[in-house]
Amino acid sequence: MQQADVVIVGGGVIGSAVAYFLAADPGFRGSVAVIERDPTYAAASTALSVGSVRQQFSTPENIRMSLFGAEFIAGIREHLAVADEAPDVGWHEGAYLFLATEKGRPILEANHAVQRANGAVNVLLSAAELAERFPWLRTDDLAAGSLGLEHEGWLDPYALLNAFRRKARALGVSWRHDEVVAIEREGARVVAVRLASGTRLACGAVVNAAGPHAGRVAGLAGIELPVRPRKRFVYVFDCRASLPINQLVIDPSGVYFRPEGAQFIGGVSPPEEEDEDCLDLEIRYELFEERVWPALAHRVPAFEELKLVRAWAGHYEYNTLDQNAVLGPHPEIRNFYFANGFSGHGVQQAPAAGRAIAELLVDGRYRTLDLARFGYDRIMRNDPIRELNVV
Repeated sequence: MQQADVVIVGGGVIGSAVAYFLAADPGFRGSVAVIERDPTYAAASTALSVGSVRQQFSTPENIRMSLFGAEFIAGIREHLAVADEAPDVGWHEGAYLFLATEKGRPILEANHAVQRANGAVNVLLSAAELAERFPWLRTDDLAAGSLGLEHEGWLDPYALLNAFRRKARALGVSWRHDEVVAIEREGARVVAVRLASGTRLACGAVVNAAGPHAGRVAGLAGIELPVRPRKRFVYVFDCRASLPINQLVIDPSGVYFRPEGAQFIGGVSPPEEEDEDCLDLEIRYELFEERVWPALAHRVPAFEELKLVRAWAGHYEYNTLDQNAVLGPHPEIRNFYFANGFSGHGVQQAPAAGRAIAELLVDGRYRTLDLARFGYDRIMRNDPIRELNVV
């Protein structure tokens, strides 16, 4: 019979981060097996992510998690080097710029106060200050903006995944290209997982890091988890004018854009009534024509003459309760752990989530950052944590 002390279901950036932090913890002496269904990662949420990092949230725990992520990335050459070969994740120092109308200004100001109180470094700008600082931006219908000054930017998410994975494997973690199709329980405890290959893998604990498939994996253990696969589109476009943009801009309409090399990328969440569960990667170009392009052309006049070059789709592991992470053990099945529901924040929060789950597995408690608020018990109580900066 095959066995592992910890089985991690899902080898994307979250699962790989959990594997690394667990294997690197001096208090852990066990074995770790990561089960990944797609060895190419071609359809993985991580590889198809925009890969941006910010601290501009309204929930203190989200701010602290992303701050840790930014600090970890800044020292990644030290943390994840293997045999003196340091990874390069293509970190680009940029900034998030959240824009608000008069109606949205109170929320922006309240969020700013929370962010500053939890270590984020940003500044509130008036419409006049926005116009002076960003002459390419239309500001006549704006009341304020929040601009990050430190620890924000974007990176290559697939490179980050590979850096975690390579280091974890160097520390003894095994990767299996397989799929979990059943989870065996004895009462309130998971005892084994069964794989599509026919293998039965006995285990001491299971970590659900299955991304968009997390709800299905939880269901194998008899657990209801409100995490669904929701499709998001990223549109790549050229602009004829040369614009000095080094920000990821969030328009009041919900449309975002940022530079990507010599081009730009942007998108928007679909309307709620059209945001259905799905696992295909077909692209909706009409969403760009009907919602994204008009907002871009309105906010940046030079974008009136943009040219759509290409597009891609990827999946959020979307927490339908509150679009926030679900972390930690199940209240009753204590050796089944959640690392799910990041709803688009997974890449930037992977380092903090990986560290948190490793601490719970080794010490049975959070040592450095208390994330108990994100526990599964809030799902059972139907008690959402309302994040006001969902992007």
